[in-house]
Amino acid sequence: MRWLILTSSTGTGHNMRADSLARWTRDTLGVGAVQFHTKQVLEDTHRVYRFGVGLYNFIQRRAPWLHHVYFNYLEIAGMHRNAGRILGRQRFRTLLREFRPDRIVSVHAHTNHGFFDLARQVAAEDRLLPPTCVTYCGELFAGYGFSRHWTNPRADGFIGATEEVCAAARAVGTPPERIEHGGFLLRPPFYQSPAELEPAADTLARELELRRDRFTLLLSTGQAGANNHAAIVEQLARTDGELQVIALCARRADTAASLERLAAVAPRLRIRALGPADPARMATLKYFASAVLARPGTGATSEAIQLGVPLIHNGIGGIMPQELITVQYCKQHACALTARTPAEVAAAVLRIKREPGLAEGLRQRLAVARPAGRPGQIVEWIARRQPVGPANTAHPFGAPPVGGNHAP
Repeated sequence: MRWLILTSSTGTGHNMRADSLARWTRDTLGVGAVQFHTKQVLEDTHRVYRFGVGLYNFIQRRAPWLHHVYFNYLEIAGMHRNAGRILGRQRFRTLLREFRPDRIVSVHAHTNHGFFDLARQVAAEDRLLPPTCVTYCGELFAGYGFSRHWTNPRADGFIGATEEVCAAARAVGTPPERIEHGGFLLRPPFYQSPAELEPAADTLARELELRRDRFTLLLSTGQAGANNHAAIVEQLARTDGELQVIALCARRADTAASLERLAAVAPRLRIRALGPADPARMATLKYFASAVLARPGTGATSEAIQLGVPLIHNGIGGIMPQELITVQYCKQHACALTARTPAEVAAAVLRIKREPGLAEGLRQRLAVARPAGRPGQIVEWIARRQPVGPANTAHPFGAPPVGGNHAP
């Protein structure tokens, strides 16, 4: 089989899920059973989309509140809602003819309509069976911030991480038999048992010269490098508590340098600034932590829920619409705290550190918030799906015109 994965580098979660799908497919179906091609389909199709991806990540780093403007513009514009409006579509058509995918799996909100239609057009023109077109949606909640572009009733399948997003797919007319409540699609290391993670955590403690019995805060960052580490550490240094702080700096050498300077003047804080981490190390770091501070992205939040580590959502600079739905999911389950200033971050950290009942309650509610399902089951569901085709779909707005250029 040949599976084409459609993703984009807006944030971190989409590419993470694309990589996770490939890893779990090899583990589930066997090495060589599926030939993968992962496509950064927006930025690789046209320079306008490439600019949009760069703008998305710039806003995330500099002014998250501005995403309320950008998000709503994209919701209204519907730039990828039908095949005829996709810029640079000939590049995608060429890829389809060269790779001939059996399955197309979208893990991004803006690749579930027009790109699916292009794939069906090419198959019809070449007198081939159409590929099975499936969406995996890793969002946790519906409502404002959940893009309407995630759900396409004419797709051959929709896999939702939570029941809430599966309900959103049903609400727009997706037939129930095409919907799968699949759970998280995280990389394999995040599904290790405590018996497997404990020895790795002990090794990590020795490597970083940290103590397992001390409260440890993990400061997370995304692929785009967005972080407020220095401001947060400065605030923590003003408290009267002793803390171990592990700061993930990705490729931001400037952040690492500023933290090293702070470490020299903050004796109560034992600070470790780390660069990029592979998935196995990332799972160990989060398991090792007493609490994790992260932007309210679906990837970081899902990892914390899977591991059961207390989570503080970093809302400094504002919370983006697509992050609001993650906050709402955690609010519904009362399984995370939210802080909007460095001072609020420090207060939340000290609350978790000083109140064992709060930390234990968060862990228990994280376990309840964790959806059932394993990535291997998602792989098997995709492998079983067959193309249904838009002509057989009950669509709330009526059947689309012949040619597929007007997807809903």
